[in-house]
Amino acid sequence: MNEYEMLRVIDFIEKTRRPFREVIEAADEDAIWLIVTFLIKSHILSQPVSISTLGQESGLPYATSMRLINRLIDSGHIIKVSKSSGQRYALQPSEQLLRSFENYARKTKSLLAQTLGLRAGEEEDEYYFGGTPLGSQIIPPMRLVQRRAEAQIELRFLLNDDNYFSAMRNMWADFRSNLASRKNFDLLPLPEVYRRARENAAKKLSDYDVIAINMPWLGEFAESGIIRPIDQYVQRTGINPLDFHPSIWSSATWDGRDYGVPGYCTVEFLAARKDLFLEAEISFPKTFEDVIRAGRKFHSPDEGMYGAVWDGARGMPIASSFLFFLGACGQPAISLRKTRSGYTLEGLDPDELTCTILSDAGFAALEYMRRLMEISPPAILEMAWDKTLDVFLQGRASLGYFWTMRAARFEYDVQSKVKRRVEYLPQPSGPGGTRASPIGGFLFCIPTNLPEERVELAADAIAWMASREAMKAHVKNGFPVAPRFSVSADPEAAASSPIVRFVDQLAKKSLLHTWQRPKIPQYTTIEKVLGTEIHDALLGNKTPREALETAAAEIEMSLRVGRHSVQELRSR
Repeated sequence: MNEYEMLRVIDFIEKTRRPFREVIEAADEDAIWLIVTFLIKSHILSQPVSISTLGQESGLPYATSMRLINRLIDSGHIIKVSKSSGQRYALQPSEQLLRSFENYARKTKSLLAQTLGLRAGEEEDEYYFGGTPLGSQIIPPMRLVQRRAEAQIELRFLLNDDNYFSAMRNMWADFRSNLASRKNFDLLPLPEVYRRARENAAKKLSDYDVIAINMPWLGEFAESGIIRPIDQYVQRTGINPLDFHPSIWSSATWDGRDYGVPGYCTVEFLAARKDLFLEAEISFPKTFEDVIRAGRKFHSPDEGMYGAVWDGARGMPIASSFLFFLGACGQPAISLRKTRSGYTLEGLDPDELTCTILSDAGFAALEYMRRLMEISPPAILEMAWDKTLDVFLQGRASLGYFWTMRAARFEYDVQSKVKRRVEYLPQPSGPGGTRASPIGGFLFCIPTNLPEERVELAADAIAWMASREAMKAHVKNGFPVAPRFSVSADPEAAASSPIVRFVDQLAKKSLLHTWQRPKIPQYTTIEKVLGTEIHDALLGNKTPREALETAAAEIEMSLRVGRHSVQELRSR
């Protein structure tokens, strides 16, 4: 049970107790309940509690409340925590009390699940006690409900381990919708999703009905036959491609055919602590130089404060960072065709693609990363994704490069110290570049080796997960995903998150692009090479020139080999 479920159970029980007190005149407040629940909630929300505050919450006279609280301290249910401020100590629930209350909450959740539809033999942990009734807001296709109930067909999903897909799993596993349980979902780190998807493709029959792939993997997965075209199902299920932003829908097409449906989009941006910038009277960064200058102003590692955080870990994280910074310098990693707003693969002969990182833009991007290290945590080359996000979330960085999907935690995480203190900014430009912001995200796809009798059901599931109603429900609950025009234009959805409004403004200014990570079949090879060579350069194991020359040579070789591989696949 997570903290959100715990808070929701407390809220539910408090609401059920209220009518009893209202209609039974002799009913008294339960002081122990009031003390324990207030202490548990405050602990989850990281709010310090003094003994006098807890006494007031008990509803008892002062002397009586002090005796009761001290008895709970003596018995080990409440502990004292020293404070460095003027307050002598704060009170917290002990580990024993936390475990006991979680056990109580689990039992309450189990009873509710059984009462409201949990099937016999299922564990309550497989279902979610949601904070918002997503299951009741959006109606799943009757085909899914009927097949689940009558034939006991359970769809299986392979998804990325992030907060959006966790919420999606909870939507399916919510015991009110009665569609699936958590065991039907494999949520894995992104590199593991890639490995598992390829392993699954080698099997005679797929273990999964639906897999969510990283957008730039599409060319490789389509050419390798890992996923199947779904054009006919897109039309049959009523999905309207015109309701999606063109650059996002095009991320799901390969060789003129639809291979998936965009599940969510996420944009890499620069987050700035607007409270710090306003206090210091510093303008928000627009260029690489602005970032370095502002970061140095706030960088104070001895006090646990850093100028900037970004994804520097070896492999996929640092490769993506380099590609995005290269893009901010106005150049992609391969010779794409330049357009008025950016670059494109359209109209290019794949045989003519070459690597372009051995250039002024490549050296500028690498030099910027070196300078960023000077204003970052010492272990930045071992940090990425949630690790860097946690530093910013704790209020220990003035600037940070993040994906909007992860940044939703700034406003909604119960332990965030930067709520309403973040300014969302387009990517700062490098030398000769623009402020184009990279789009990422996932595509819902159907494995080629899925039995035919399950394909239509999988398509129905995708249509529901990518529906306007489902996306709007997720946006309203703090997940800034709006690849559909009808969702981003919805006033209620836009009002729910500053990130939704921010991304919508980027789209209107044509600042959202996918060319920084082109969806060619060789993309993962490019990523792997850069993830090693750029990391070695920043560690000091190679000079920038050595790293870029080695990377360029390996990428050129992969492009040449890839041409022959693609031709062989198409001739079969």
